[in-house]
Amino acid sequence: MTNPDPAPSSGLRIAVPNKGSLAEAARDMLREAGYRQRSDSRELALADPDNGVEFFYLRPRDIAVYVAAGTLDLGITGRDLLLDSGAGAEEVLTLGFGGSRFRFAAAPGTVGDDIGLAGLRIATSYPGVVRRWLADRRVDATVIRLDGAVETAVRLGVADVIADVVETGSTLRQAGLEVFGEVLLESEAVLVRRAGSSAGNGQEVFLRRLQGVLVARSYVMMDYDIPLEQVDPATRITPGIESPTISPLQREGWVAVRAMVPRRQAQLVMDALWDLGARGILVTDIHACRL
Repeated sequence: MTNPDPAPSSGLRIAVPNKGSLAEAARDMLREAGYRQRSDSRELALADPDNGVEFFYLRPRDIAVYVAAGTLDLGITGRDLLLDSGAGAEEVLTLGFGGSRFRFAAAPGTVGDDIGLAGLRIATSYPGVVRRWLADRRVDATVIRLDGAVETAVRLGVADVIADVVETGSTLRQAGLEVFGEVLLESEAVLVRRAGSSAGNGQEVFLRRLQGVLVARSYVMMDYDIPLEQVDPATRITPGIESPTISPLQREGWVAVRAMVPRRQAQLVMDALWDLGARGILVTDIHACRL
């Protein structure tokens, strides 16, 4: 185990997942936001004195607990883990990665709908999430906590139903199970802080940087040349965030336009601009921004 960098005398203390896909995506986002991140997975903490921040690498399940206790200022974890912990922490910002859905599953034909859960045994790795869902609907069922591989619980006779993350459903089908009922929870990575606390000690700067990364990932910069008489319909297609930038060209009767457009719509926008007579249409990535 390597020793962490010396901690700054004061500054923001932030929890980051220590392993898994959530951890990798979180570190990528933090790097894009201009923060140092560890290069050795054995490091438990890393100071970034230039930015007045210290990062602590923890089990994702523990992050909400540390933040709720006030030990750390902010943390990146999953909404599912936040709710399952029951800790006094709250969402500050959704981060756009780590999406998942929680569903019930059982052997085909054994449970028809959510109402049929009453009196059954439900195995899950997220007992807090399931108990809250059952309580909200006044369904009386027994929740059994398992640390992993819950899809085998029905076959082994430990439970009648499972509640788990469902992506394609292939793992459940291999275990002889099928999903039923409504989605228990739509989860994704979130930034959390202690419930009721104020955004002090550099939190606003940190939040603004992450928001800048989210915008930069969602938009691209589009440049194009267009005849002056087509500017109005073109800028209705590319209104930008506030308004597009329009500059005269040496070519008489033409202007250059620059605007941010949603990344997912970029190809459709290019098609529409081309039909209007735009030429020299260029799309570039945005690496950072403040809006």
